[in-house]
Amino acid sequence: MRTALLGFSVGVGVVQLQSTLLPATWATTLLVSAVLLLLAFKRIKTAQIRLPLVASVAALLGFAWATLFAQFYLQRSLPVELEGRDITVIGTIDSLPASVEQGVRFNFLVERVLPLDGVTPVLPPRLALAWSSGFFGQTTQVVGDVQPGERWQLTVRLSRPHGNANPYGFDYEAWLLEQNLRATGYVRPDTDARLKNGRLAAFVISPGNLVERSRGWLRARILAALPEKRYAGVLVALVVGDQRGVVQSDWNIFTRTGIGHLISISGLHITMVAGLFAALGQALWRRSFFTDAALPLRLPAQKFAVLVGVAVALLYVLLAGFGVPAQRTLYMLSVVALALWCGRLTRVSSVLCIALAVVLLLDPWAVMAPGFWLSFGAVAIILYASVGRLPPAPATTRWQRWRAALMPATQTQYVVSIGMVPLTLLLFGQVSLISPLANAIAIPLVSFVVTPLALLGSVAPVPFSGWLLWSGHACIDLLAQALTWLSGLSWAVWSAPVPSWWAFCTAAIGTLWWLAPRGWPLRWAGVAGWLPLLTTLPTHPQTGQFDVIAFDVGQGMALLVETAGHRLLYDTGPAYAPESDGANRVLLPYLKARGIGALDAVIVSHSDTDHSGGALSLLAALPVGWVSSSLPLDNRIVRAASIHRRCLAGQRWDWDGVHFEMLHPTAVSYTSDKWKPNARSCTLKISAGGHAILLPGDIEATSEIELVNRIPGQLRSTVLLSPHHGSGTSSTEAFLDAVAPTLAVFQVGYRNRYHHPKPEVFARYAEHGIERVRTDDSGAITLQFSQNLTLSTYRSTHARYWYDR
Repeated sequence: MRTALLGFSVGVGVVQLQSTLLPATWATTLLVSAVLLLLAFKRIKTAQIRLPLVASVAALLGFAWATLFAQFYLQRSLPVELEGRDITVIGTIDSLPASVEQGVRFNFLVERVLPLDGVTPVLPPRLALAWSSGFFGQTTQVVGDVQPGERWQLTVRLSRPHGNANPYGFDYEAWLLEQNLRATGYVRPDTDARLKNGRLAAFVISPGNLVERSRGWLRARILAALPEKRYAGVLVALVVGDQRGVVQSDWNIFTRTGIGHLISISGLHITMVAGLFAALGQALWRRSFFTDAALPLRLPAQKFAVLVGVAVALLYVLLAGFGVPAQRTLYMLSVVALALWCGRLTRVSSVLCIALAVVLLLDPWAVMAPGFWLSFGAVAIILYASVGRLPPAPATTRWQRWRAALMPATQTQYVVSIGMVPLTLLLFGQVSLISPLANAIAIPLVSFVVTPLALLGSVAPVPFSGWLLWSGHACIDLLAQALTWLSGLSWAVWSAPVPSWWAFCTAAIGTLWWLAPRGWPLRWAGVAGWLPLLTTLPTHPQTGQFDVIAFDVGQGMALLVETAGHRLLYDTGPAYAPESDGANRVLLPYLKARGIGALDAVIVSHSDTDHSGGALSLLAALPVGWVSSSLPLDNRIVRAASIHRRCLAGQRWDWDGVHFEMLHPTAVSYTSDKWKPNARSCTLKISAGGHAILLPGDIEATSEIELVNRIPGQLRSTVLLSPHHGSGTSSTEAFLDAVAPTLAVFQVGYRNRYHHPKPEVFARYAEHGIERVRTDDSGAITLQFSQNLTLSTYRSTHARYWYDR
């Protein structure tokens, strides 16, 4: 059975690496054939023959199942012709609303669509919507007080699922597919009285709505009892699994100290709560023997305890939002409970394999989540290092009893800390060195003190609820102070480039050798398997060559320039929200995964937030040699820089055989108030080996003409970053003639509100015979400048079937 379950899981995982899917008819045929073959293989008695065949056919079964699953979800995507249209829908609030700046985000379950131009549009069943206050033309919009389970009529404007596509970045499109959200959009003002936005029913009864309303009620109680408290969001995460209230700065601390897995409804919490209620149920059931009911004679107390434990675990997992770690724990507990109920004990490895297969059966995309690998990886390594080992000698003294009580926890923490290093490096490019110490403090405090206090406080009557929640918050506050100090240590985190697959496999084999049972020969030699992890260095171009990656940051600019020994960042992407920007969402994950721990220079072309929005986050997270910008000297970015210099035409420097030259702005532009920030954009030319790239920021026609008149011979470049994202006020004929690029890069957001690039400007490049590539279509764009210019785009090199669907 384990062979078949593992084969099925491998087949599901392979589907998520495909750029296209098998047709549904082929997948159905493959599914039926695989089932029939598995039934036929039962007759084969020789294990050496049967097991490989079962594994192979089970993999085909998993491949076919995941393919059909994906085909079903993809068929529900928003039709292209409905993008950007105002559509009125009626349905229910299908999730816990999340408060965002000036509004709220929520999922919406569509029940009915009102006709559009006399025809009723066909929409996906679930939508991801945002409702923001502000001005829409001449109309001011007020955000409604939406609550889970309510029925609303809303006028919405939708688009197909789309997210930023960058190496080592979060795949938002895959996440939307997993959540069955096949359209995103926002609520529009109700200009037509007949189509007015409004609540139609206070609550619509359904199992999902009951769960979400309960989660909302518990969250509201916690937040009301802890007004303006910093860690109230942590208690909400522990009770209902909603982590959106934890601020980014706290997440950084939890990540650096390796306790992020505790700030949620983890498997440990579920097991603890289920075990507590199971023990209580068993005790009460046994006591009923002394009443007239005689319940233990009707049903053994152990079986009743199993039912109580599974029921409580299911309830807790539903409150958690059904995340992968919670699912894994629920399925494992259910398998064990079923074995105990039926009187058939089963192997622990079989329980893990069943949980693995069930998770992927219900959610084939779970395999792409880091939490999936961390969850199952941690359990697997603990089982490997503990199951089948000889028990310790019986304790006779008090010290031996204390030691016997502490040794299992210490051994488990040691095994997890060592065993998860290769996987953690593969997923995140860093390992917390202080994680064992931080977890030794945090696990008992969070699991056995804070979580029970939070759970009891969320349901207890006033004033007891307030006392319990305040106590839990006080414990988290003390823990956070200790973690803040630990995370501030310079050696708290070891960062390294994300290893290659061969390096990861070598390290994994070495880890298994290291954690093998006593008596295994030369266990210490397993450390040798880690050598590729310890010696891997960030890649870089050769001397006289340079690479440029234009990140997909939405409507904004951010490009990383790399030479043999230096790295320069041109612009830092936009600000998305108060705690979310191009740096912490895109740039820092990429740099961390590459093992890049510092930058030699950062150029912020001008003050517009789509170019400077990530600068402060970047400067706070990484050492930067110097910053150059056209910003006012009292700007926060200028003050945050250790060394700042103004961009001035004529500045030149050379790194590793690559020439850098600042072409704009001139010194006189800083003496006049008539220059807009766009007109002062730092314009940088980088050249080597007969090739060059021109980075002009947001300069417009006036600045372009000034450059053409002042230095026409210095503008010629192989690649041009389209000025001002291809706006209608830039990319003049004279400028394009002077630059004469063979390739133009457009950094633009998908369906951005400025409609960049303008169709007439985009066509102008084609008329000049210039190849065009844009980040909203291609994802991150990588250019390698050597003897030849090499272009690659992320959505092509990392093609997946859910892109552009």
